[in-house]
Amino acid sequence: MDLPQDPVILLSFVNTKLRDEYASLDAFCSAYDVEPAALCEKLAALNYRYAETQNQFV
Repeated sequence: MDLPQDPVILLSFVNTKLRDEYASLDAFCSAYDVEPAALCEKLAALNYRYAETQNQFV
């Protein structure tokens, strides 16, 4: 499955998956074969950062 290309939809998709299915960003990225740095960079454009303690982009 490809990740959504729209950054806002991507944010929602990733946070939902992190909340419901994956214990960490690394686990999510491994499952979707995406580099964590690339994902973080894309969501940083929306001023969101990964909060490890919350396991969400906030």
